[in-house]
Amino acid sequence: MSWVILIISGMLEAVWATALGKSEGFTKLVPTIVFGVTLVASMGGLAWAMRDISTGTAYAVWVGIGASLTVAYAMITGDEQFSLVKMLLILGLVGCVVGLKLVGHE
Repeated sequence: MSWVILIISGMLEAVWATALGKSEGFTKLVPTIVFGVTLVASMGGLAWAMRDISTGTAYAVWVGIGASLTVAYAMITGDEQFSLVKMLLILGLVGCVVGLKLVGHE
């Protein structure tokens, strides 16, 4: 169950990171609210998962999922230019996250 919570928390990291950018320095209400709610939920889930998963592994997986989804979303929506190199690097990051799960003993 900890891994499921960790994955969901990593996905929420992508939501709050995107909302933070859309909030334009906390001047837009809806993105600011989305940022605050998903930040708390994401951190709470990370903390919960870290009861069973080591800090280093949990944090690396959480950041990897969040960063990958944030960049992928930005490329899909056109906020960031697509490039094959970026996509390959994101796939490498995802591969490393999967590798951490596979070699973990938790």
